[in-house]
Amino acid sequence: MSMLQFISKWVQAKNKKNDHSDSPQGSPQAPGPLTLRNVQEEFKDCSDLTHYTMPELRADLLFFAHQLDAQAYERDVLRPLLNIKREELEQLLRRSQFIAVEDVVHTVHGILNGYVALFLPQGVYLVDAYGPEKRSIEQSESESAINGPHDAFNESLGTNLGLIRSRLKSNRLKVLQYTAGELSKTKICVLYIDGIADMEYVREMEERIKAIEFSSLYDGTMLTQLIDDFPNALFPLFQTSERTDIAVSKLNEGKLVLIEEHSPSVIIAPSSFFEFFTTPDDYYNRWVVGSALRVLRYIAFLITICLTPLYVAITTYHYEMIPENLLISLTESRSRVPFPPIIEALLMEGTIEMLREAGARLPTKIGQTIGIVGGIVIGTAAVQAGFTSNILIISVAMSAIASFVVPSYIMSGSLRLVRFGLLILSGMLGNFGFCAGIALIIIHLAKLTSLGAPYTIPAAPVKLRDWNDIFIRGPFWALNRRPSQTRSTNVSLNKMKK
Repeated sequence: MSMLQFISKWVQAKNKKNDHSDSPQGSPQAPGPLTLRNVQEEFKDCSDLTHYTMPELRADLLFFAHQLDAQAYERDVLRPLLNIKREELEQLLRRSQFIAVEDVVHTVHGILNGYVALFLPQGVYLVDAYGPEKRSIEQSESESAINGPHDAFNESLGTNLGLIRSRLKSNRLKVLQYTAGELSKTKICVLYIDGIADMEYVREMEERIKAIEFSSLYDGTMLTQLIDDFPNALFPLFQTSERTDIAVSKLNEGKLVLIEEHSPSVIIAPSSFFEFFTTPDDYYNRWVVGSALRVLRYIAFLITICLTPLYVAITTYHYEMIPENLLISLTESRSRVPFPPIIEALLMEGTIEMLREAGARLPTKIGQTIGIVGGIVIGTAAVQAGFTSNILIISVAMSAIASFVVPSYIMSGSLRLVRFGLLILSGMLGNFGFCAGIALIIIHLAKLTSLGAPYTIPAAPVKLRDWNDIFIRGPFWALNRRPSQTRSTNVSLNKMKK
């Protein structure tokens, strides 16, 4: 569906709605007939609107210059009008790029979407010359690629669609276009492969997008929060990615990919908890190497949420669990610390989080200096001043490093929040509080769904056939089926490959 067709349908729906509703007294009146003055009135106080007049043709042009492709404007609009006589104008207007419009609303929305409005005695026409400045295709900074393709999505919807089409040259790749945001009118494309994707997911996603009531959408991460099954969940329910190879692989698995206008990341739905611990590098390496790296990520996941809470629980209530040789070192290390372990741990974890946030917000060169120098100086000074123990510094540092091993940044943020919750429970109730916190996390994960699909599949419900691509990355001859989460009664992946 073209932009102009979409605007036309939107105008018809809006007019129909207005016809069947009672407008309150004093509400804005509908715009008058389609004239240059009425359209200019709609853009009152918009100093960036360009008005260009051609007296010889009795023509007026209205457009936003910063939304146009200069070459397209000169080729399709300016040059044909400057090189034509008045009596030849009728023949020119028969060209396909000149689209006649008959109402003010249609014209206004065309101008807002990068069209040039041409006002003539014969009528009003829109010419598509949209082409704002856009970023070139570069490598993703948030998802670095060691092996495999290095191209990443950018903020251009057309460019992102082209990147996927260049990898999936099939007419079975379907693209559905919607809009969301009362003011932003942000375009959202839902991509899926016909015959592989479950159409129930497509219909569910369509309903959720149409139900969005929000003024403006700026990024795909905002969209995920508006279509979540559980808006208050601790963990991200939809995977986001800036890498084209990830999006294409997920489409082949039967998932949906959402591309939002002006967003450099796509949304993948439905998603499972375990997908946040996989990377494309797992499949570009030998399967033994990829499996070892994936196991390392799960170990890092356990370290980042468990190490510091266990330290607090053991040093506060369960000294008998510490080996005798280590107990002596621990006692000497904590002898000068005036705080209980829970306060000590919260102070150091909070400091690490502030350093992490400062490093992320400052310019790259300064941020790296703040992170390295700040961590070393503050850690050393805290131990020498007796504010913390050496062992806690080691625990906090290992937890911070382990959190960076998790490939997904949004999942890493959720895990840091979980760590603080476990830390407080462990400081209050010891090992019982730690075990209760782990149980609550498992219960919370078990009840979550992503687009209606179980979030913890294939661990719960158990699907053993999919375990060859969860904790390990099986060889390619064993990865011949789509995941159970997206498996439908459609053709098998083997048949698609053939």
